[in-house]
Amino acid sequence: MWAVGSLLPRSSCAAAPAIERPNILVIVSDDQGYADLGFQGCQDIPTPHLDRLARSGIRFSNGYVTHPFCSPTRAALLTGRYQQRFGHENNPFYDPNSHLEGLPVSEKLLPQFLQEAGYATGWIGKWHLGAAPEFQPQNRGFTETFGFLGGGHHYLNWQAETNATAREYNIPIERNGQPVAVTNHLTLAFGDEGAAFIRRHQAGPWFLYLAFNAPHTPEEPTPERLARFASIANPKRRAYAAQVSLLDDAVGQVLAALPASGQAERTLVFFFSDNGGPIMVNGWNGSSNLPLRGGKGEVFEGGIRVPFVMSWPGTLAAGRTYDLPVSSLDVFPTALNLAGRAMPTNHPPDGVNLLPFLTGANTNTPHSALFWRVGGGKQFAVRALDAKLIRRLPSSPALFDLAADQGEAHDLSARRTNEVHQLINAIEGWNQMLVPPVFPGLAGRAGKSPAATKLLVEP
Repeated sequence: MWAVGSLLPRSSCAAAPAIERPNILVIVSDDQGYADLGFQGCQDIPTPHLDRLARSGIRFSNGYVTHPFCSPTRAALLTGRYQQRFGHENNPFYDPNSHLEGLPVSEKLLPQFLQEAGYATGWIGKWHLGAAPEFQPQNRGFTETFGFLGGGHHYLNWQAETNATAREYNIPIERNGQPVAVTNHLTLAFGDEGAAFIRRHQAGPWFLYLAFNAPHTPEEPTPERLARFASIANPKRRAYAAQVSLLDDAVGQVLAALPASGQAERTLVFFFSDNGGPIMVNGWNGSSNLPLRGGKGEVFEGGIRVPFVMSWPGTLAAGRTYDLPVSSLDVFPTALNLAGRAMPTNHPPDGVNLLPFLTGANTNTPHSALFWRVGGGKQFAVRALDAKLIRRLPSSPALFDLAADQGEAHDLSARRTNEVHQLINAIEGWNQMLVPPVFPGLAGRAGKSPAATKLLVEP
């Protein structure tokens, strides 16, 4: 069916037409379930602001991230490359003195390219790409920064901690590298900051990476918001719903700043979750990935297929659903194309510029194949058209037809052996381009203490 070479990643990055360079807003939620938004069919958690964003643009029914947990996905987003190409395959352990645990400085990030193109650049929220000075956002292309450097944080009433694993969730919120006092619920504080950034830069162009930690654990909604969901019987789901509702309000505040400042039609907005919701008994945050199988940490669809929206009023048609697979890898080349920047040749992106596919200028599929690797090779997956092969050691490969079986309930590997062989060859060819993990991360600390093991699941 496929030649291996035809499935390996290649970029589609034709130059943009001469148009005014738009602002670029990338909003990422954290551990949000595939089913947990109104535009995804959710019934018990109202999300009016994110639903409005979806109606204003394009909802991707097959939108993917590159990894089933937090930090590797973020590394791929900001580099435009599969994170295993440069060894960022684990969640870094929070250690401001470690010059290993972070996104390798050999990689040039999207904000650095956009800064060179004259964009104002801002990061707000969760970083989780290294805590030592060289890894911090203000040294990776972001001129304005506000947030925390670790993989998670309390939303209310945090305080100084000396225990290494507890400290990560209690570190100070920093503005441009300096600690600041935050009295509001952290999710709403991030919304305030996002709206303020937009108002400050009305002249544009600007790039804002707004990375919420909601609805990631711990469950700490405001009492008022929790009371709104008293009808939800399960306490985990109730607290999660309240967290998602706060997230929706914060996003709504950010999005409202665009038309209020006259910037709606010159701002391209992306929204997606960093991975699927965790559904493990001990790690469940109350999310749902239905009808998908699996969740965070797994290469089943529930771990890697996420709510995904792209909106640009006046340029992209509103109210559409796009069914071909797309990836968070595509943000990087789309943004560089719009900024008028040439694609890097030393580290070419693995994503594609989505605009020709969405405007109809290119009627092909954006990706002949998408790949995943977890744990240095403990799990692999490839999706080629509607066929998806999963290889999780020590189990045998499993093959699914996602067009007929998005819940991955029916393994077709015994009936379609030639396809299995071709897709295994494709994975092996892709894997030869990758390197082993370059830092042990949180996984390397697991077993050393109960707290480290617990955090391995949480972030």
